[in-house]
Amino acid sequence: MRMITVVAGVVLSSASWALPRTYIADIEQSLWRITADSAVECRLEHPIPGFGTGAFVSRAGKNINLVFELQSLRGQPRTQSASLKSESPHWQPGRAARDLSRVTFYQQFDALVEQQSAWVMLDELSQGRWPTFYFDDWYRRDQTTGVGLSSVNFRARYAAFLDCQHNLLPYGFEDIAFSVLNYVNNADELTPHSRQRLAMIAEYVRAAPDIDEVVINTYTDSFGTEYHNKQLSERRAEAIKARFMELGLPAESISLYGHGERRPIADNGTPEGRDSNRRVVISLGRDRL
Repeated sequence: MRMITVVAGVVLSSASWALPRTYIADIEQSLWRITADSAVECRLEHPIPGFGTGAFVSRAGKNINLVFELQSLRGQPRTQSASLKSESPHWQPGRAARDLSRVTFYQQFDALVEQQSAWVMLDELSQGRWPTFYFDDWYRRDQTTGVGLSSVNFRARYAAFLDCQHNLLPYGFEDIAFSVLNYVNNADELTPHSRQRLAMIAEYVRAAPDIDEVVINTYTDSFGTEYHNKQLSERRAEAIKARFMELGLPAESISLYGHGERRPIADNGTPEGRDSNRRVVISLGRDRL
């Protein structure tokens, strides 16, 4: 009977001259952890000893979404194709591997498995199988190398990941990063649709730690004097800031600018044009660090 040796989380066959070297956590090291659990992002991570980290990620958005990111401690020196297979644990010999898909490892970038293929990987893990990538390793003179995900300790964290997915907001950053709201004529009151949009922005910002700035720019039509319109736009900006603070946003993260009748986007000579010019533009700043 062939012996299996486990060294520092790397499973190596005694016939390693014939079989691929495979990086995979052993039973004691297999760890699955939720590293993001919010209304805007869910992340289920799995350290792969000697290689890097794998992570399943879903983010807030209109559509259900899922990706798997494979992050290597050493960047890929070239772009190449890898095969993704579902393997049986070594304590279940005799069960054949299943082909899942082909994956591109991009030069200097993390490998990415998207949508249906990522869901299939989760399903294979829930059945106790090991999704494993096989590729020609430049660092080992193009010898075939495997990188696998252990299903040990997976199911409990998978349930928590599904709960997180269920609570994701049905809109993402791109949906609200730049929002144009409108006012009732010659007043500080937003239209009902704009009030709803304001609440959506606040809800997203509260849940997203990487949003570090909310910028409010307000504009009026040309009805009335220039001084009156400037004051009106500033009152509107202050009212928006106050509403954001009521909704839980910190005052120091909010910047505001009242522009009055400057920078019209439509003809002030028509009712429709004036409606368009009476607006507030809210933009979100994201910390990229």
